[in-house]
Amino acid sequence: MSARRKGSRPPVRGYGLTPWGRAFAGVVETGADHRHLTGARRYFRDHHVDDLVVAPGEITAAVRGSQLDPFDVVLTPRPIDPATVVTLLRAAGETDALLALARGEQPPALGELVAPTESADVASTCTCPDEAPRCIHVLATAFEVSAQIDRHPTVLLRVLGTDLPDLLALARDRAPDRDDASPIQNAGNAPTATPEQIAATYYGDQATIPALPTAAPMDPLTELDVGALRAALRASGIGATELAEALDDLAELYAALRDR
Repeated sequence: MSARRKGSRPPVRGYGLTPWGRAFAGVVETGADHRHLTGARRYFRDHHVDDLVVAPGEITAAVRGSQLDPFDVVLTPRPIDPATVVTLLRAAGETDALLALARGEQPPALGELVAPTESADVASTCTCPDEAPRCIHVLATAFEVSAQIDRHPTVLLRVLGTDLPDLLALARDRAPDRDDASPIQNAGNAPTATPEQIAATYYGDQATIPALPTAAPMDPLTELDVGALRAALRASGIGATELAEALDDLAELYAALRDR
């Protein structure tokens, strides 16, 4: 990595770059005036928030301000009921949102149930003398948490007093019996796993594997760029004398797949 050029600025820090991060920061900064917001963004940008701890249902931090000693901030989000969240996801047929979250996504169906929507959803205290509803130190802490949620969406669950394994366990426990479930039919009329079954077998040890899709009949060796295929085979180390044999093997394989 090349050294940073003299006089160049470090990259600007951001928060609220994703829907969930933006929702958390938004409810905390609601009603804050321009002076407090500007100061908090400067504190966030300059890394004034130290010792940030995101525990289930509580966030604590020490924020360096205008005095020698840092001010202690505590944010207390309104907790969610994991069982209710899973029940609502199942009712809406959206339990696969839990798997999307496990992949690092921020599924809207889950966000609608857990993301804070009003200022009262996050209570706050600070040891500073500022009597504003949200002081600079509280706001800067919220921005740091928002940035963490941007990077790792599961942080929002921890903030709200639960986590992904808890929700997945509840989804598994509340899933219908396999014999009673009405599996979704794919194009080949083979039963596949319902979202509830997928959530109940997160590690895939009991999920029904869907049938392979039906592909349109075609001959790849005549309909695709054979020249590019030859070049790729040569680049893989296949000798010129073995190239024809490799193409014959591929033709047989494609024919077996097409005629299965």
